[in-house]
Amino acid sequence: MSKPGRADAAHATFAEVGFKGTRRAYFTAASRDFTVGRHVIVEAERGEDLGEVHSLGRVAERKCTSSGGCSTPLPGRRILRLATEREVRTLRRHRRDEERVRAKTRETVASLGLRMKVSEAEWQFDRRKLTIYFTADRRVNFAELVRRLARRFRTRIELRQIGVRDEAALIGGIGRCGRELCCSTWLPELKPVSLQLAKDQSLSLNPAQISGCCGRLMCCLMYEHRTYVEARRRFPREGKTLRTARGRERVLKVDIWGETVVLRGEGGERRTLALEALEREAEAASAGAAGTRAPSSGPGK
Repeated sequence: MSKPGRADAAHATFAEVGFKGTRRAYFTAASRDFTVGRHVIVEAERGEDLGEVHSLGRVAERKCTSSGGCSTPLPGRRILRLATEREVRTLRRHRRDEERVRAKTRETVASLGLRMKVSEAEWQFDRRKLTIYFTADRRVNFAELVRRLARRFRTRIELRQIGVRDEAALIGGIGRCGRELCCSTWLPELKPVSLQLAKDQSLSLNPAQISGCCGRLMCCLMYEHRTYVEARRRFPREGKTLRTARGRERVLKVDIWGETVVLRGEGGERRTLALEALEREAEAASAGAAGTRAPSSGPGK
């Protein structure tokens, strides 16, 4: 059999395939018969797996590049064929069986006295591999655990340690907004979230109010951050002293959405002024100061 050449590669379809939870992988396919939403059989490590096509073509390529999932223009693994209804039903049985796997794994972890939390379990479609996801505060020696699980489930065991944010994305849940967690539904990747995002938006720095189900800062702090930063550029910074119609006043607070500024005069009196009114006062005060200086600097003076 001849090896596929460049012409075959040019006609290959690039696809994003989703598996359990938020796990995604990228594949090529020699056929263009695959559509978004169809279940397919793909090449997996030492076997085959079954997943659902999430995107195709250039959309999949952009998502692969942005997520850092592509070290080369096209991955080496392929979509083999469309999955049959019987195979999809088999996968669903595997998913139901994973509840038993989690329970048995947790029993084994407790018997060994290991300080780790079993989060999720995932069968590969052909049952040649079982992946156990867990979280732990420190390094865990799980060599004996792997041996016992391999004997119990008679397959290759992979223990994969994940962070608490990845755990939330894997398991899912409801956020304080009342909707499903972004990380477990549509968010393509988990980016670092810093406390500076909350500071820039003048939010409470109480961890209980700005943390998500995972106990880390909420991912949604990033959504409006750029809008806040751009809007904030129109306002004077807090602590700055301005020259206004009432003399020199210090900026105490700004309200971006109300477009107002709180000022305090030299005598201690406070007032709230609309941003446009403040700009007019500052321009008038600046013009008045320039007019006062003009005679002393004119010619013949």
